[in-house]
Amino acid sequence: MAIPKYNEIMPRVLDELAKPNIDTIDWKSLEEPIAKVFKLSEEELATEYDTGNGRIFLDRISWALSYLSIAKLIERPKRGHCTITDAGRSLHGNDEAVLRYVKEKVAEREARKAEARSNASIEEETTTLSSDITPDEAMNQAANKIRESVCEDLLDTIISKTPYEFEKLVVKLLDKMGYGGIVKDAAQVTQQSNDGGIDGIIKEDVLGLGRIHIQAKRYKRENTIGREDVQKFVGALAVAQSNKGVFITTSSYSKGAMEYVDNLNGSTNIVLINGHKLVGYIYEYGLGMQTEQIVTIKRMDSDFWEQMQNDERS
Repeated sequence: MAIPKYNEIMPRVLDELAKPNIDTIDWKSLEEPIAKVFKLSEEELATEYDTGNGRIFLDRISWALSYLSIAKLIERPKRGHCTITDAGRSLHGNDEAVLRYVKEKVAEREARKAEARSNASIEEETTTLSSDITPDEAMNQAANKIRESVCEDLLDTIISKTPYEFEKLVVKLLDKMGYGGIVKDAAQVTQQSNDGGIDGIIKEDVLGLGRIHIQAKRYKRENTIGREDVQKFVGALAVAQSNKGVFITTSSYSKGAMEYVDNLNGSTNIVLINGHKLVGYIYEYGLGMQTEQIVTIKRMDSDFWEQMQNDERS
């Protein structure tokens, strides 16, 4: 089952908080019972955002609680804890009513904020609940769209370069990814003529006893690398007395080529990198890339605030 959206989680939060034996609880303790309701697997529970900003399911629970709190269907008597309110109990059991009420209250809150800002329109400020994604997810989606656009341009640029420049590029990439470790001049491009089917070599140790051999094919996107090409590369590795190889292309691999590599059974280790993966690695490791903008997101430091004494009268 897919990981539920935050608005799907909101009614289930009220289900848990409305139970007779529940008073004020740590919000993270909601994860296990709600996960059981949605029948989530361990893998789904552990799934993180691509950006590494935490686990998706737990983050969506956090946002569900935030919106329920804005609507005053729950309260947070102290940091990290929550309890259901009388209003929450009155709507509990009617999912549509809960979602409608939360949307109305959030819209009212955003409208008040918009009114206080003379240069902002209410229409622009009341889009918080216009979709079923959280602000964190909206930010991640925007970053992913930018990444996809840049990678598309990147692949076109790479294809426009000469085959030899492509060979140098992939050797630089593997070196930047850490293959070769601290060995000086670990990455080398072989001579353009008489390379024996090997376009580059990465030394894994100072003496050069361990080596990764590289085959680089700069083709148009619509081309496909077949089984025969991969077999030739394996033959070249045998001549070089090596069992480690990376085959990189700007195009893609046929099903037969991928099955052939899967069936090598460890006698020779081949990694196939297609154009999509290639530009993804280049983007991730920043080869030939410039950082245009850094967005800093801050959250409250629980340890800092929890050490302060609560006012029991409030």
